[in-house]
Amino acid sequence: MDPPTRLLFLPGASGNTAHWRPVAERLQHGAERIHLGWPGFGETPPDPSVRGFSDLLELVLARLDRPTALIAQSMGGVLALQAALAAPRWITHLVLAVTSGGLPMAEHGAADWREAFRLAHPRLPDWFAAAAVDLSDQLTSVASPTLLLWGDADPISPVGVGRSLASLLPVAQLVVLPGGTHDLAIERAEQVAPLIDRHLEG
Repeated sequence: MDPPTRLLFLPGASGNTAHWRPVAERLQHGAERIHLGWPGFGETPPDPSVRGFSDLLELVLARLDRPTALIAQSMGGVLALQAALAAPRWITHLVLAVTSGGLPMAEHGAADWREAFRLAHPRLPDWFAAAAVDLSDQLTSVASPTLLLWGDADPISPVGVGRSLASLLPVAQLVVLPGGTHDLAIERAEQVAPLIDRHLEG
């Protein structure tokens, strides 16, 4: 697998483009870094043309014109996997942190965060919380080597989700950080960055 010349960081539902910055600042890998935001989420201005998950996927795919590693958290991980399925030519590596990965979450005992999150962020688009993306039957086709990063104190995406993804993705390694939460990348940047560097070098 060729080394990536671009690192594309994808946030979760908050759209927080700063989420991955503590990790990105510690990475030794010399590729270009892009922190993608979701229009209408976080500080990224709304875009009337973005009305659903498929439009967010198009934003990701538009950045794939060279060997790229997708580094994604939570909701961003679903989009990263969709992109890897749609444009495998350009995806050299995947790093997925505390994501559903397009798996049904209820069967893993995941807490339903959507209503509380929607109440806390009333300006967010309403379609994202209702979206149901099921990639269960497609994950075995993801060719990109994948690093799965989990914490064992995350009720939103329990470790069982990471284990299921590790069993379905053809080339995957699961790393569980004790005490890690859904904000793993921010809270444990000093531990997460070397793991990603090793993954990209491999």
